[in-house]
Amino acid sequence: MTNTFGATSTTDEVLQGINLRGKRVLLTGVSAGLGVETARALAAHGAQVIGAARDLSKAQAATEQVRAQAAGGGSLRLVQLDLASLDSVRRCADGLLAAGEPFDVIIANAGVMACPKGTTLDGFETQFGTNHLGHFVLVNRIVSLLRPGSRLVNVSSSGHRYADVDLEDPNFEHSPYAEFTAYGRSKTANILFAVEFDRRHKASGVRATALHPGAIRTELGRHMAPGAMEKLIADINASQPKGAELFSWKSIPQGAATSVWAACVAEAEAIGGRFCEDCDVAEVTSVPLLRRGVQSYALDPQRARALWQKSEELVGERFNSN
Repeated sequence: MTNTFGATSTTDEVLQGINLRGKRVLLTGVSAGLGVETARALAAHGAQVIGAARDLSKAQAATEQVRAQAAGGGSLRLVQLDLASLDSVRRCADGLLAAGEPFDVIIANAGVMACPKGTTLDGFETQFGTNHLGHFVLVNRIVSLLRPGSRLVNVSSSGHRYADVDLEDPNFEHSPYAEFTAYGRSKTANILFAVEFDRRHKASGVRATALHPGAIRTELGRHMAPGAMEKLIADINASQPKGAELFSWKSIPQGAATSVWAACVAEAEAIGGRFCEDCDVAEVTSVPLLRRGVQSYALDPQRARALWQKSEELVGERFNSN
């Protein structure tokens, strides 16, 4: 795959010359940060974006620039979605199914990070329930709306390196809770979900991938205690091999670039069932805590199948029996 983009590429650079007129994209988390920029870039190139958000008033205000810059048939329509409530997720899916309009891309962008111990409305650990199970139910319920050739893009994180999924204790009922362990589990789940979804649907021309957008100053870190981010950055840098590139921030347009690249530019065969970063496919590594690359456990097909089965058990629904 020829790739001319990298860590500093922006959404507008990635989509330069790309016409998305007639393409329909479902994007979660459009009330701030990466979600707003992703929606803006897609709509500016002609895509019809359906933006899902928990707080529609906040999303309406945050996306004024999206509507202002929409061009070439591009548009934005908002729908209500609270990923921490499966009732809300199912209502959102039912509404999309009732409308019956197909999608070319789903970008599962919304999420929470390093929040205090808590549960969703359905009793799941907050990060696993919101970041993974909410998207798991939403995407699988509307899979019939995905056109052949469409893509699922899960926004994960290099934070998956903090922990593999724990299928025996997903809700920390028998182990001490740690914010970044829980975050790591949920982000690994995002990747494993893409791996298994890709396996189940690639024969029908639907592919899935997951990605790390980079480190960006957004609302995602709002739960972190004062000084926690600085300590985290120091720990990350200390864990890198001698001579390795140290931690650096990305701008929001740079952070959203890999999402639009994976959704609209990259070759489907190259990214299907893989993990992407910096507008490229990431290398697989088994070395713990490396800042770049994807941990091998996050792409393990057996773990991916087991997570799918456990997720079905937890939410009380079965999807696609392949």
